Amino acid sequence: MLSFTLFPARSDVRPHLTLSGRAHYGRRWHHAKALLTALAMLTAVQVQAADYREIEFAKLLPDADFRALSTPPEALQNVQEGSEEDQIEAGFGGDGKAAPDQTKIPAAETDWDRALKSTHVRAEFNQQKIRIAGFVVPIEFDDNQVVTEFFLVPYYGACIHLPPPPPNQLILMQSKKGVFMENIYDPFWIEGTLYTDLKTNDIATSAYRMTVDRIEPYTDSGE
Repeated sequence: MLSFTLFPARSDVRPHLTLSGRAHYGRRWHHAKALLTALAMLTAVQVQAADYREIEFAKLLPDADFRALSTPPEALQNVQEGSEEDQIEAGFGGDGKAAPDQTKIPAAETDWDRALKSTHVRAEFNQQKIRIAGFVVPIEFDDNQVVTEFFLVPYYGACIHLPPPPPNQLILMQSKKGVFMENIYDPFWIEGTLYTDLKTNDIATSAYRMTVDRIEPYTDSGE
């Protein structure tokens, strides 16, 4: 805790300040003023950082979608990460062969199936300043690896593994200045303004969009 003494102890007070006493008081006031200015600047920085509400991707899910995605089908629970069955192509005959017989009667759509396609959002996050961590999937970038548009996803390999994130677990990120991104294999913290805005491009559909104010390598908030 920072502390300082602006005035001398009562036993040191004299009825009249000498010239040196005035100079001593002036120095104390100058130091106190400098300290107060520094504290004000520090407080401003802390307030600015506090303007961004830190959330996790799961918070973006409506309650019904969260419950559905929390109980995946038993068949998926037994799939090992990185296995052939884990590749998104495995769900669509990724070996180049024809897709499964489309004439078969499809199984009834489950809550899990619906949640995987859900574009439902949490309206209370619209136009809110947030801070969120995730992995980057570049969309628009130049030869210098400056990325101006990208998806933020909750886990690495989200565009490779099956199942892909639902639209309400994808955030389309837009940066006017662009962000130099040397490594997309590590997670990042992103700060900016979130919008409930449905967007579709050649890669995916996202139910959220965010204008980026700041991006930095991920570190645990507790560190």
